[in-house]
Amino acid sequence: METRVSLIGIIVKNPGSVEQLNCILHEYSQYIIGRMGIPYREKGVNIISVAVDAPMDVINNISGKIGRLNGISAKTIMPK
Repeated sequence: METRVSLIGIIVKNPGSVEQLNCILHEYSQYIIGRMGIPYREKGVNIISVAVDAPMDVINNISGKIGRLNGISAKTIMPK
């Protein structure tokens, strides 16, 4: 199956959902190339970038599951 490299940008406003977020990322860990998190204390949010190499349906599943978490937003960027 063909895979695509993409970046999932995540903004965490609710620290109570971080455990669920980590469970989702662990579930798809075989597709994760790397991850970087930045706490932005002045605004009370955490910014996370997750680079993945996966089939399109997997990328959509990851982003969709994360985006449905309370207080967490996710957007996916992929090359044309």
